[in-house]
Amino acid sequence: MKPIRWTAHAEERLQCRDIDHDEVERTLERPDAVMAVTGDPLRVVYQRRYSDEKIKAEMILRVVVEETPLELVVVTVYRSSKLEKYRGEQGK
Repeated sequence: MKPIRWTAHAEERLQCRDIDHDEVERTLERPDAVMAVTGDPLRVVYQRRYSDEKIKAEMILRVVVEETPLELVVVTVYRSSKLEKYRGEQGK
């Protein structure tokens, strides 16, 4: 996997949403799905379903990334408990 660079915005989102760097890295290494961001050809979303130990719930972690030839730039990160909302995007 390419090196990861975290934007200041992504770091801020990790802190305020209490998401571990390790969960994001696992999502980038072994995503359930990777899909293009509509309207932005440089960005893709890596997505993975996981069990969040802090809140004791099944969640979807979504990581918005800009991939360059040398690195993956994490733009933002968020999670959702709305598994059905993102189910249709699995495997795209």
